[in-house]
Amino acid sequence: MTTTMMRLRQHLASPIYTSAIARIGNRAHHHRLPIAPPQKLRTTRTMSSSSSSASDAAAASAPFEKPRAVVKKLLAESQPEGQGATVRRSIGRHELRNLDPFLMLDEFSVSKPAGFPDHPHRGFETVTYMLEGAFTHQDFAGHKGTIRTGDVQWMTAGRGIVHSEMPAGDGVQKGLQLWINLSSKDKMIEPRYQELQSKDISRAEKDGVEVRIIAGEAFGVRSPVYTRTPTMYMDFTMPPGSELHQPVPEGWNAFVYIIDGEGVFGREKSAAVGAHHCLVLGPGDGLSVWNRSGAPLRFALVGGQPLGEPVVQHGPFVMNSRAEIQQAMEDYYYGKNGFERASQWTSSA
Repeated sequence: MTTTMMRLRQHLASPIYTSAIARIGNRAHHHRLPIAPPQKLRTTRTMSSSSSSASDAAAASAPFEKPRAVVKKLLAESQPEGQGATVRRSIGRHELRNLDPFLMLDEFSVSKPAGFPDHPHRGFETVTYMLEGAFTHQDFAGHKGTIRTGDVQWMTAGRGIVHSEMPAGDGVQKGLQLWINLSSKDKMIEPRYQELQSKDISRAEKDGVEVRIIAGEAFGVRSPVYTRTPTMYMDFTMPPGSELHQPVPEGWNAFVYIIDGEGVFGREKSAAVGAHHCLVLGPGDGLSVWNRSGAPLRFALVGGQPLGEPVVQHGPFVMNSRAEIQQAMEDYYYGKNGFERASQWTSSA
């Protein structure tokens, strides 16, 4: 058995890629968790302005005429992943297989020697946002880098990447990793990265509410990140007694992930919801939030334009049909169509 074939079997049998999903056909869930920065593959670090809809403008000063209500609440429960790592998965579990265009959301917590050794990807993007600590990324094109607290790496796997993601420091390394699907026309593009250090992430403040704008626009401030699949991604911190009214483009799917504290989301008379919950939002003009607790509330608001395409996922590959999944596996096995360097490369991790 060749080294590449052995790796492929290990990837698909490993805890990194357990269970299975697919909107079409058989299921094969995956995972691969935190990702840390490498240097740029073929793209610049900060791309042109976000492709988020222009309707994602400054936050409104009053509640919306049609506020987005919470239509699904899911507690992200801990589960083992990778080699000794732990994640809290919300999107990607059987209760919420995907939320077009989002494939997976994990809150990860990893300490050495645990991590996510060499594994491939094709057909989607990963966004890693470090909340605490640092992760080092290496890939088979020779790129390597480390993202630290507050940094972001936006990786477009496209036609093929093999990489590793391992903790870079002692103690617990924490963060969020989001998987965003690519349209059929973009699934086989060349891999690329966008990386922002914490100091370079766009920020804004209004009425005591602070926001770090990873993608999209809030309070009239826009992120420099280019989103091939139109996406908004924001990290809000609300002090006790504050409220927020953030527009979300019409027709986009959106969700909230609560990082710390508790808040009232969607409707003013709704019950407060605490940390580690994922809240799927229904249609409307935007999201309203109230912090009635005595502690700060921190949450991520994420929205994206649905692709409306079939999703077939098998382990680390996400395509539009079973035939394309089979082709991805063959390409990785034979080292072609983007995986030419797979059989010769092993990370230093």
